[in-house]
Formats: sequence, C-alpha cells, structure tokens
Amino acid sequence: MANSDPRCFGFSARAARTAKQPISYLMTQAVNNPDVISLAAGFVDTPTLPDAEAAGLLADLLGGAQGSKLPLQYGTTEGNAELRTLLLEHLARLDGVDPAEIHASADDIVVTTGSQQLLFMLTDVLVDPGDIVLTSWPSYFVYAGALQTFGAEVRCVDMDDEGVVPAALEALLGQLAAEGRLPRVKLLYLCDYHQNPTGISLSAQRRPALLDIIRRYSTHHRILIIEDAAYRELTYEGRPAPSLRRYDTENRFVALVQTFSKPFAPGIKTGYGLLPRGLAEAVVLQKGNHDFGSANLCQHVVLAAMKHGVYARHVQELRRRYAAKRDAMLAALDEHLGDFAPGHTRWTRPSGGLYIWLTLPAELDTGPDSPLFQKALDNGVLYVPGAYCFPDDPTRTAPTNTMRLSYGMPPIGEIQEGIVRLAAAIRDQADAGDARIACVTRGCLRTVAIPLRTVPDDAEPPNPGSHRATRS
Repeated sequence: MANSDPRCFGFSARAARTAKQPISYLMTQAVNNPDVISLAAGFVDTPTLPDAEAAGLLADLLGGAQGSKLPLQYGTTEGNAELRTLLLEHLARLDGVDPAEIHASADDIVVTTGSQQLLFMLTDVLVDPGDIVLTSWPSYFVYAGALQTFGAEVRCVDMDDEGVVPAALEALLGQLAAEGRLPRVKLLYLCDYHQNPTGISLSAQRRPALLDIIRRYSTHHRILIIEDAAYRELTYEGRPAPSLRRYDTENRFVALVQTFSKPFAPGIKTGYGLLPRGLAEAVVLQKGNHDFGSANLCQHVVLAAMKHGVYARHVQELRRRYAAKRDAMLAALDEHLGDFAPGHTRWTRPSGGLYIWLTLPAELDTGPDSPLFQKALDNGVLYVPGAYCFPDDPTRTAPTNTMRLSYGMPPIGEIQEGIVRLAAAIRDQADAGDARIACVTRGCLRTVAIPLRTVPDDAEPPNPGSHRATRS
C-alpha cells in the first residue's frame, strides 16, 4: 500500500527492496565492544598496507615537472587506456598464456570503483525484477544483498570441497527449463578462488564443465557467468587453476572480475573486469550514469605500482603474511576444537584467501540472535553467522550451525586468542544445552545426550594427534 503521508519520501521499489547489510551490524558490534577480537570483518592486514610505497608513487606522480597534473584531471569512463592494456596482459599472465590467446583487447577491460561496483553494474544491465540469478550455496552475502535490491529470484547450487557441483547446476537448469522459466535465467555468480565465505576453490576439472553447461542452456539468450576472482592472487600453495574465462575462447559467456582491494590496498578502491564483447559497452554506458569514470588519481597509482614492480612485490609479501595467519588459525582450531564432537565439527583448509568456514553439530545455533553468538561476544570474540551467507532461495532452508572466520586483519596473537575465546563459548553453550551429539557406533548412527566438558583455563591442551575432528 502506498504511503500517502506528505511528510514521507516516496521511495522507489528498488529502495524498498534494499535491506541493511549484515556486515553493518557486525561492525557496529565491534565498535560498541572495543575489546572484542573480530574474526568477522574481511578487512586486510593493516601493518602490510603499502603506505611508504604509495607515498613514493604519489611523489613521483605529482612532483615531476612533466605531466604532474594529469592524475588530478578527469579520466575516461572506461578507465585509463595504458592501465587497461597492462591489466589485459596481467590477466593473460595469470592464466599462463599470451594476450592474443584469450581473444580479447583492452577495449574489453573496464576499470571500476572496486569490484563491487562492477558486480552491481553487470547485474543492473542484465537483471529485471523476477529474473533468476544462480549462485552457490553458500555464497558472498554482500552480492546477495544487491540481488535483493534488483528484485532477482535467487536459486542456489550445492557445493562440495571442489566448489560448485556441475551435476547440481545441470539439474537445476533442467528443472527451470521444464518449468518454462529458462528465459528468466540471466546470471551464474561464482566466487571461484578461495571463496568468500568458505575458502573453497573451484577445481580445475570442474571449470570447463560448468562453462559447457551454461553454453548448452543459453538457448534464449546468453547466460553470463560472473567470475568473481577477488582472492585469486592471494594463493599460498601451488598454482591456482586457470580462470573460467580461460576456457571461454570466444569471449562470450564469462565476465572475469578482479580487484586491487585485497592484493594491494582497499583504500585505492580500484577494481576491473574483462567482459564479453557487447557487454563492456553496456556497462560503460551505465557507468557514465554512475560517475563518468573511477578516480583518475587511484588509477595512476595502480598503473605506476604495476609498471615499477611495486604491486608484484607487495602481493608476494601478502602471500607470506597471510599464509602464516591462516596456519595460526588452523593450528588453534586443531588445538581447541580438535576433540569437540568428532565427525560433526569440521572446518575448511583453504589454500589462499582470508576465510575459514566452521561447521558445528546441527544442534548448536550460530545465528546473530543465538545464545552462542551472545556468549562469544561476552567472551570478546566476533564471527560472521553462517546464516548470513545463504541467499534467500525460496526452495531451501539455510542451516544454522555454521560460521565464517576471517584471519585477514587480526595479528597472529589475536587470532590464537580469538579461537580460544570462541572455543570456550562453543563448549559452554554445548554444556548449557546438554547438546545432543550424533555418535557413530558399530557402523550405525544413533543420537545420544552427551554433556560436553568445558576445558579449564589451566588444563593441558588436547593432543592434536588424538581423536581429532574431521574437516573438509
């Protein structure tokens, strides 16, 4: 019903669909509790931010007699031409190919104000209210909020430890086709390297299979795959798999989206995408309505960082630092939750990125209104309730026993102490509820009531080699 009160604004339907992002609530909790250790925010490691490097780059850009005012002038809507050429070469190098092999040009690169703006604009040019967007279960919750704003219907595809399951994607598309709803399917969104929130990467074997499925079901129009590779360069073990875009040899189905926020500095607020022909032009037209081009000074800083090797050296340092932080969190989880409800407590072991996904026994609610969340906050530790990370798929019910943990911002000592506090909250809540933990005996699953013991502060840590919880 329309609001007829002349004292109120007449908000648009899009504004009415826009809800407050969960991260705002979590940030408020952190601010209101200054002693809390936040394992929630996906912020980067503050000590490694390249302040000295940025100062040097800015001094060179602005202090010289020649062209020193150019970075302070307006740029172009699509982005700095020299930067876009370097970005194309950079993406080709990440896939281990020559730029000519990816059948694209610098005209297919668009520079944006962070990758989030590009995600928003891609959705804006393709999705009308009632259209269907496919994504993983779970998925990146900030983008899920944008989909709600656009009035999209979200349908989710199951994941396992190799990422999205191709058979599940094909089954869902087949079901939508049988219902006559395939023409409404516009996008498949995937965070495919060290996914936010689970840390899981899409395996190399599944990448061409997913692209083939999307190609076969693009019968009414091209269904776009948005490949959100924000954490691609933060790989700590081995070589990351080729991008999905690498298999899209005709440059038709994949928009590869990356950012400098995670591997360089979020304050630079610069993202970019390699887009299919025809789509880049539509996005640039829409970007003209947004801002006529992202900050020119920031683009010149990124350009100089890439040209002079500053960016490459910084990424190497970040990989070393984040690998140590990840290892510290995993070791702390092993030590303090390794004996908790074996077989029903597990966590991911990511090869990169900033996140670990913790799953507890089904009886333990991790939601924002749960006693466990409040107990953790009382203990001085904050996490992202996993329920935030499951999009509003009308055919599914989100589990309530998961959480996302980030090791990006806290120093190693705080990571370790944060896990100590979190484990204590989990054990205390299990004790308080006399949690019913599923136990496997003689090959059969039976449910028994086991009051779980809280480890005293002065107790010896459990032997990490004995009775350890399973992890994905």
